[in-house]
Amino acid sequence: MGIANFQTVKRDSIFTRIDFRSKLVIMVTVTLIAFIWESPITGGFLTLTVVIACLLAGVKLDYLGTLLKIMLPFYLFLLLSMGFFNITQVKLLTHKQELTTLLTVPAHWWILGGAKMSVEGLLYGVNVMFKTLTMLLVIPLTIFTTDVNQMIVSLVKARIPYKIVFIFSSTLRFFPLLFDEIQAIIQAQRLRGLAFEKMGLLKRIRVYATVAVPLILNAMTKSQTLEVVLQSKAFSGSSQRTYLHESILSRTDYLIIGSCVGLFVLALIVYFWLGIGQFAWLIYPQQNL
Repeated sequence: MGIANFQTVKRDSIFTRIDFRSKLVIMVTVTLIAFIWESPITGGFLTLTVVIACLLAGVKLDYLGTLLKIMLPFYLFLLLSMGFFNITQVKLLTHKQELTTLLTVPAHWWILGGAKMSVEGLLYGVNVMFKTLTMLLVIPLTIFTTDVNQMIVSLVKARIPYKIVFIFSSTLRFFPLLFDEIQAIIQAQRLRGLAFEKMGLLKRIRVYATVAVPLILNAMTKSQTLEVVLQSKAFSGSSQRTYLHESILSRTDYLIIGSCVGLFVLALIVYFWLGIGQFAWLIYPQQNL
């Protein structure tokens, strides 16, 4: 995975043309709305919208699939824990005294014997799954569509201290280097006759654990080299400096920022006044407030 491929997408779209500050407003707005909405219906719609936006922006489908595979064990645990144990909160959200039982664990089972999975708890777990997935997917939509240099200038113009901006940008630049280091170490082990494909899961995990040692040592060496370079250049962390790249808000950026603010206000109005986005919306319509 190259540095350019990690930091930017290849497709030109509106997301690659707008200022990074506009993307930050989009990210904050989507995150706040995802955090507020409790309905799995509205949460699923928001997640689907972000997925479509990622695909239109050029984020690879393989990346989205990999992210989903990584999060799948967590989501399964989330659904089970919410379905079985999240009882009090779901009763408050649905205003019901008794929840609808989906299945019951046999009484002779260890620890979980007699536990009941509720439909409402499972639906709430689906909603939490959509929340986290939306918050995860909006990050590559913001980061991968922005050049790091343009990102730095935009953050500085947003009055963020330059030292924080520099640390953030350096972290983004280090990630692809670390991935390249991992691939190089694994490839070196393959050349020595180590066949990962023929290993079991536990043995493969132990082998990958050994990769961490040279990876950490190489990362420390690079960080020390970076420290020496910064000291030799008298790095002060002051934002009063010249920049090769520019960051200017266009009419499109102002329109996007205004639309995001209006969308957030609208989401609050329909949530508190019409009940759209509340957990019981369209599931238990008679119990909407």
